[in-house]
Order: sequence, then C-alpha cells, then structure tokens
Amino acid sequence: MKALILVGGFGTRLRPLTLSVPKPLVDFANKPMILHQIEALKDVGVTEVILAINYQPEVMLNFLKDFESKLGIKITCSQETEPMGTAGPLALARDKLDDGSGEPFFVLNSDVISEYPFAELIEFHKSHGGEATIMVTKVDEPSKYGVVVTEEGTGKVERFVEKPKVFVGNKINAGIYLLSPSVLNRIELKPTSIEKEVFPHIAADKALYAMVLPGFWMDIGQPRDYITGLRLYLDSLRKKAPAKLASGTHILGNVLVHETATIGEGCLIGPDVAIGPGCVVESGVRLSRCTVMRGARVKKHACISGSIVGWHSTVGKWARVENMTILGEDVHVCDEVYSNGGVVLPHKEIKTSILKPEIVM
Repeated sequence: MKALILVGGFGTRLRPLTLSVPKPLVDFANKPMILHQIEALKDVGVTEVILAINYQPEVMLNFLKDFESKLGIKITCSQETEPMGTAGPLALARDKLDDGSGEPFFVLNSDVISEYPFAELIEFHKSHGGEATIMVTKVDEPSKYGVVVTEEGTGKVERFVEKPKVFVGNKINAGIYLLSPSVLNRIELKPTSIEKEVFPHIAADKALYAMVLPGFWMDIGQPRDYITGLRLYLDSLRKKAPAKLASGTHILGNVLVHETATIGEGCLIGPDVAIGPGCVVESGVRLSRCTVMRGARVKKHACISGSIVGWHSTVGKWARVENMTILGEDVHVCDEVYSNGGVVLPHKEIKTSILKPEIVM
C-alpha cells in the first residue's frame, strides 16, 4: 500500500520553530511530527510514503533518508512548483499512487495527530465497497468547522455544511482519508480542494463514507493546539504504553523524558511535559504543560508553563516563561527575566522582560 502526506507550505502558524526546519520536522513528543504518521503507516503495511511538498524538499528528504533504512519504508517527494491545494497534489503524484494493483491509498494532512487507527480504516473501507472513506472526529463547537453529515448506521456521507449556523451534527473532517485509485480520475492537475471540490461529488454519487475516529484528535499546526495535542497524546500514551512515561516523586501527571536528558534535584515536573534528547534541567526547576526540545538547558529555579522551548535554547536562573511563550532555536533567556507570551525568533538573547505577548525580532 501507499500513502500521500500533504505537507504543503511554509508552516507560518508555527513560526519561529518553522524558521529552523520545515513544519513536519518540528518535534512533537520528542520526535518529528511526521514520524508519528510514517511509523503508524508502516505498521499497517504501507511500503511507500509520498510527501507532497512545495517548500524545502531537499531538507525533508535528507532528514528522512535515515528513517528510510531504519523503518524499511520508501519515502519520496512529489514537489509542487506552485501551491496545488489539497487535491492537486494527488493528480501530481498520480503515477506513484496508482500502480495498477487497485489497492486503496492513504492521504493524510501532516498536522494531524491522533491514534491513527489505520487497520480499522482499511477494514471499514473494504466492508462498504464505496470509492472513498474519510475519518471524522466529534467536536464540541462544530460551528467553527465544516460539518460532515452522515447517514446513521452506515456512515454514508450525505452532505457537507461549512460553518453551520444551526446544529446539523458534530462530526468534522479529521484530515485522514483512504481512497480507491478511481478517485484520481475525478481530480484535474490544477490547484483544487479535496474537501470542497472532490468529496462533495463523490458524496453525490453515494460513494463516500465516513468513519468516526476513536480516541483523540488534534490539528497541531499552531502553538495553542500543539500544547493541547501534547496533553491528549500523553493521555493516550498513559492508557496504551504507560511504561514510556516518567515516574518518580518529582513527576506530576503525564511526563515524557528522553533517556539522554538529565534532571536535577528538587524539580517538580508535569503535568503534560515533554523533555527532549540531551536536555539539561538543573535543580529546583518547575515545568508544566510545555515542551523542551533537543539540547535545551533550563537553569536552576526557572519556571516554565504553557510554552515551547526550541532546540538548543537556554532559560536562565529564576526566569519565568509562560502564557504560550515560544522560543525559536538557540534563544537565550537571561537570569531572572520574565516572558509573558513572547514569540522569539532564532538566535536571540533576551535580557529584559517581555511583559505582554509580542514578537521579538
């Protein structure tokens, strides 16, 4: 089987992290976002993953070459010269996706994090005999999204309603699809939206089905949702593989600590924290609802909450970093400095406090 991951463009919503690496390579729970997806695809027998990308393909491919051999899966790029929307890339990669076997292929949005129940998706797709299956997830505020209206019992998609004013349902497109090769005949080689232009036609032909995604779902393409996604992911890990989480008197709730990270005396860490490879957390530090990425150092008695500390950054002694502060790569927050929602571009030194959310160039 094959899979296409829609990587797309610049990842502006996750800047300053995406100024250092393409968005799918930004770490999430101690490994690049896209690796969560590729590993789950490999587990259900996908042999080739195609990345639809229009920005820095060589950076992506160089990075993923290592994983090709480790995971034993072929990873290639399909490069767009202009943005092709969410359906155009399928037409562009048509020769790779349709090898004549008739096997369905996966299409994923690269920002989506979930438990990836691909085996159940394959089973459901084969059982209904339709042309395409989309995964849907239930949300509390459907009015913010496009709602998928389905037939009770069968999951057949009846229609799509964009940002409904009155309640029509609470299921939204989760950005995970399994498509039969015949879907490719419906897509022209031009910028096209699969959600708005392709799926409604398949639904009109009564050949589109929706499966409700079990477990959690989050689009982690922006910082606030990234932090929420980490909480949901760690909750899920607690149920599925609790041994991977840290434990001890200094740990509160769900915490993921890479085996190469070091943590000093008298810290209190958690809930919902990920500490990456080679990180150094000195004594007396307080961490909650945050990610500390590879090679970062948090000095004595610093306090970090609801924030993201980028690769190789430093948070000084007695510093306080909170309220969705995002430190890009190699940022140094000096001792006793306070950051309230600062968004700091790479290679900066912060000597004075950031008292209200702002971007520091």
